[in-house]
Amino acid sequence: MDFILNHLVENWAMWAVSFTLVVAAVIDGMYLKVPNAITFPLIVAGWIYSTAVGGWVGLGWSVAATIFGLALLFGLHLIGGMGAGDVKLLAGIAAFVHIEHTWYIFIATTIVGAMMALIQIAFSGQWTKHYLQAHAILQEIVTVRDADKLYEISQERKPSMTLLPYGIPMTVAAIGYFAFAGLI
Repeated sequence: MDFILNHLVENWAMWAVSFTLVVAAVIDGMYLKVPNAITFPLIVAGWIYSTAVGGWVGLGWSVAATIFGLALLFGLHLIGGMGAGDVKLLAGIAAFVHIEHTWYIFIATTIVGAMMALIQIAFSGQWTKHYLQAHAILQEIVTVRDADKLYEISQERKPSMTLLPYGIPMTVAAIGYFAFAGLI
């Protein structure tokens, strides 16, 4: 019992991030939105934590990771591929775990998100519809090459799409990675 308690105390920050991610995933699942009331405090808390643990150098790495986390998903947001809350949620995680872990969480999120999307499609039985939509989106990205126009097209298409609340795969991937890396 002492081992578990010591482990919880040592890794309290990652447990707090994990709890926050679960809350964000539930809200995203219900409303297809991750609110700023979750993402902004998560980012700032990561900067404060990193400063407390690593001083100015820790803050520098935390800010760099936050920017890296934003950059990983920002392009998809610009063309309507995901909401800004999802982008800021990854940035909030990054503020705590820094660049290397952020990259692995991003990769894990991509894999978990793809698996969840395939499961969603399988349950809907609309393989052809989703294949044609994916093909059209890829064609548009290659041919249109204008983020504003791509965003406009995505907003027109949105009502006909089955949307994946990306906060859910991000939460599953991040917490899974935290456990795998011994962070929780």
